[in-house]
Amino acid sequence: MRLIPAVLLACTTLASPMAMAQNTAPTAADAQSFNKALASASVERGARIAKQCEICHNVVEGKGPKVGPDLYGVVNRPIASMPGFNYSAALKAKGGKWTFAELDKWLTDPRADVKGTHMTFAGLKSESKRAAVIAYLNTLSKSPVPLPQ
Repeated sequence: MRLIPAVLLACTTLASPMAMAQNTAPTAADAQSFNKALASASVERGARIAKQCEICHNVVEGKGPKVGPDLYGVVNRPIASMPGFNYSAALKAKGGKWTFAELDKWLTDPRADVKGTHMTFAGLKSESKRAAVIAYLNTLSKSPVPLPQ
């Protein structure tokens, strides 16, 4: 019997196989629902949930990458742009910025969002948990982006 390290187990068991199989483009209703969840999200709850992110990512300005890139200032940052981090070719090819909508899609299931990513995190099935984490990540900036109303 092979034992799975606790870190990998934490990063791979958060989304159900059903959620991972449902890789569909978000609809306008999905975006509206997520914006509503984000507008009322608890930053404190997001900070608690994001503790699992800190296994692989720094959240303090200037600390630099760990296994994953630094998350300070991630909201509205160009995707795959943190200096000194070796991103997968797939993530480099994605383009765009880490908007609230892009972060929501990514955190739902990174491997479904970007086939070939090196990130092993299975994702967060719960929309309210994703919204809380994204609201928290937004505070990790000198200039947080206004949340939807």
